[in-house]
Amino acid sequence: MRKIISFFSIVVLLSLFFLFTGCSQRSGSYEATKYTSEARHKATMRSYTVLGKRYHPTFVEVGDKMKGISSWYGPNFHGKQTSNGERYDMHGQTAAHKTWPMDTMVKVKNLDNGKSTIVRINDRGPFVKGRIIDCSYKAGKTLGLDRSGIAKVEIQVVGFAGKVTPQEIIAKQQRTHTQERVMITDFGVQVGAFRRYQGAQIYKQRYGALDRRYRPIVKRFENVDGAPLYRVWLMGFRSEEEARDFIASFHLEDAFIIRQ
Repeated sequence: MRKIISFFSIVVLLSLFFLFTGCSQRSGSYEATKYTSEARHKATMRSYTVLGKRYHPTFVEVGDKMKGISSWYGPNFHGKQTSNGERYDMHGQTAAHKTWPMDTMVKVKNLDNGKSTIVRINDRGPFVKGRIIDCSYKAGKTLGLDRSGIAKVEIQVVGFAGKVTPQEIIAKQQRTHTQERVMITDFGVQVGAFRRYQGAQIYKQRYGALDRRYRPIVKRFENVDGAPLYRVWLMGFRSEEEARDFIASFHLEDAFIIRQ
């Protein structure tokens, strides 16, 4: 049976939640990494205009793919500042992409010769029609771009901030719709709170099936009386507005928004 929580209990629980998570990396809407600051992440996910064209950065999931043309950039840009605040290193494994988040790990495969390499997005570009990624000199050389200049490629999201997911795991996650979403902000919706873990599991399965873009989780907390309380969250909303739209769309009158 679903446990109805009083307003006072909710306030206490939320206070405890932020007390215990206050020292984590998630100090705001955007999470800092060892490569990119929180402020830079936020700035690079805003819409922007280059040469009269508007670009809208977007969040991605591990396994997402794109096909197009790859180019490379080298000595003329070496040492200059990239979009995430780093200094461009032509000998590093990095690349520029117009819309994918900073620090997204990307496998780039040259469709002309079969060569591939993994890069980390740390810049915006290339702003040339048909081109989808601009690799560093080192990555481009591995792909054979130093000879051809450009090449047809397939790019795939394989992780975030240095962490790379093996291909066999990506394939399994895609089959079961459990792939990780590469997120820099992570709003959630609480859909239920239970005294019994079994009840929370039922809600996890029920609400997780509403929209596969959002991952259902069960969080255990100690209630004010010392008994365990299992809260059911749907995580992966890109903004507070998206979470509110979800609540309204499914008429979840008792649900409310949380941030992790």
